[in-house]
Amino acid sequence: MGAKTLIVVTGPTASGKTALAVKLAHEYGCDVISADSRQVYQRIPIVTAQPTEEEKEGVTHHLIGHLPLDSYYSAATFEEDALRLIECQFETSDHAIVCGGSMLYVDALCHGIDALPTIPADFRENLKKEAAEKGDEWLLMRLKDLDPDYYEKVDRQNIKRVFHAVEISLYGGRPYSSMLTGRKEQRPFKIEKKVIDIPRDQLFDRINRRVDRMVASGLEEEARAVYPLRGLNSLNTVGLKEMFAWFDGLMPRETTIERIKKNTRVFAKKQLTWLKKSDASQGPLNKF
Repeated sequence: MGAKTLIVVTGPTASGKTALAVKLAHEYGCDVISADSRQVYQRIPIVTAQPTEEEKEGVTHHLIGHLPLDSYYSAATFEEDALRLIECQFETSDHAIVCGGSMLYVDALCHGIDALPTIPADFRENLKKEAAEKGDEWLLMRLKDLDPDYYEKVDRQNIKRVFHAVEISLYGGRPYSSMLTGRKEQRPFKIEKKVIDIPRDQLFDRINRRVDRMVASGLEEEARAVYPLRGLNSLNTVGLKEMFAWFDGLMPRETTIERIKKNTRVFAKKQLTWLKKSDASQGPLNKF
């Protein structure tokens, strides 16, 4: 497998990753494997910008829309699934293509991820209920008690990340930070990254126009269909959170749409920051 090449197409949201991946898939005669943490779920194709049949241009896409909304999925699970699919691709082609902007997933695939304990569903649900009852400050104090080192460096506004560290520490019986080795896997194939890099004003314009297309395509109807399940982690995503707030009477429709655009732009900025750090640590990347 050493002569094989994995092409990773990544970049900020709405930058045109799918189009480039499909073009390369036609060129090399292979499928596309998605590296998107929300596109794996069923019932929410519009808000997660799952590629349409027209956009796929006949290319088979994997890891898209195959999981129920209540399924647990993680970077570690993705790493395992993607490596299996890549191995299958290499049986018929010298290339495999992964496309997506979930940077944790991309890093897990390219460099490996620390072996963390798999949290049973009942354990996670019980902790979720307790955290919901006692609040974010209680969760932060639990992290400070369980893993003071990680508490000092974690983004305390990112409650999802705080929760993850708490559940791993509790179930694993030792601090979450002690399980983070920082070791990088050496994959038995060449990895070539292609990063979509367009001027920020153009990117933000693309984001705004894509949100308008989502609304025109039925974003509201899609959000209303899953609204009763709004507590699921799979639905904790830009586009749905704002819609749910509108349904709850917290903001008018016009504000909701503008807020989706704004929060998507903020998300894109975070992706760009991650990519800059990746560029600095790995050397020049192929940019498009």
